[in-house]
Amino acid sequence: MANHPSAEKRARVSKRRETRNAAAKSKIRTALKKVRAAKDKTEAAAELQKTTKMLDQLAAKGVIHKNTAANKKSRLTKLVNVMK
Repeated sequence: MANHPSAEKRARVSKRRETRNAAAKSKIRTALKKVRAAKDKTEAAAELQKTTKMLDQLAAKGVIHKNTAANKKSRLTKLVNVMK
């Protein structure tokens, strides 16, 4: 357990960030599933646009690594481009 005030604060902040990051990661997983489950190309493209923005925002905030975001965007874009 933390003994110093600064260590106690770090523990509190860490806990807050952990819950926020977990919620954000859950949200992005749902968005990825929506793109993959889209029926046609136009629907998938619309979902891809939303998901891409979300991935960029999470990478900017440091929730996920920027290369992870880039890899996910790339794979999803390839998937949407192959759709008919």
